[in-house]
Amino acid sequence: MAFHAPDHKEIMRAIGSTSGLSVTMQRTLTPNDDFDPIPVPHPGDWLSVQHEPGQGFDDYVNSRPRLPDNRRRVIYLTPLGEFPPEAGPPLGLLRECAEAYFMMEVRVTKPVKAEHPGLTTRTNPVTGNFQILTSDVLSFLKRRFPADAFCVLGITMEDLYPGEDWNFVFGQASLDAGVGVFSFARYDPAFFGHARSEDFSRLICARSCKVLVHETSHMFSLHHCIYFHCLMNGSNHLAESDARPMHLCPVCLRKLQYAAGFDVVQHYQKLFYFFRNSGFDREANWVSRRLDHILGS
Repeated sequence: MAFHAPDHKEIMRAIGSTSGLSVTMQRTLTPNDDFDPIPVPHPGDWLSVQHEPGQGFDDYVNSRPRLPDNRRRVIYLTPLGEFPPEAGPPLGLLRECAEAYFMMEVRVTKPVKAEHPGLTTRTNPVTGNFQILTSDVLSFLKRRFPADAFCVLGITMEDLYPGEDWNFVFGQASLDAGVGVFSFARYDPAFFGHARSEDFSRLICARSCKVLVHETSHMFSLHHCIYFHCLMNGSNHLAESDARPMHLCPVCLRKLQYAAGFDVVQHYQKLFYFFRNSGFDREANWVSRRLDHILGS
């Protein structure tokens, strides 16, 4: 079935009624030119091969989503293996990124060795790459789940595989258990034997932040977005992933705000400082425009 982008009426229905909300929230949730329409999928793109019915705000609330509470409000990031400064994103940047998006405490745990005895590894028979079995990582994280954790996410620069019959997988999660693991290895051109560009540092940081926020949002029970060009759009290949913006659309932002309970102005302000301090100038300018719109400047 070919994908048909939602029309304005369907988009507004997905955002949900804003009556009774503050003027600030109403401005936040009103679509304008800051949000691009979802691109028409080309052959091989996510929406050309996957049927996504869409998840509006009311759908989300009625689905009994997985939400943090006063006892479990910490996001944990557990590094697996090394994060070489010349190849991987700084762990401090990933922590700051998650704190800005989710407005929750984020802790980076002590790294776990990739060759940990509790983890099954292999040398890929086709590529020769070192790989870690994802199911072992999920079991490992479940056993070490802190009492105050909302979720625990394994992050790694090593390649992953979900079973002997698979070549690789970017990541895997157990949403009910609140654990997941995903790899940044294949976001590095050197993984495929290609030269790194002059802007590689910014590239790997942008790619890693997008993956981190996208996958963590799934932990809050957010589904893929079909309403705008949004960070929560599904992705079937690297070019499609790179094309995604680093912001959430009004539909997805409303769901995340409902889940995490943050103040949207403070959320955007923290995102602005994160983007500006991390060298994401275009994204910082986008957030600045959003704040001007929301605050009526």
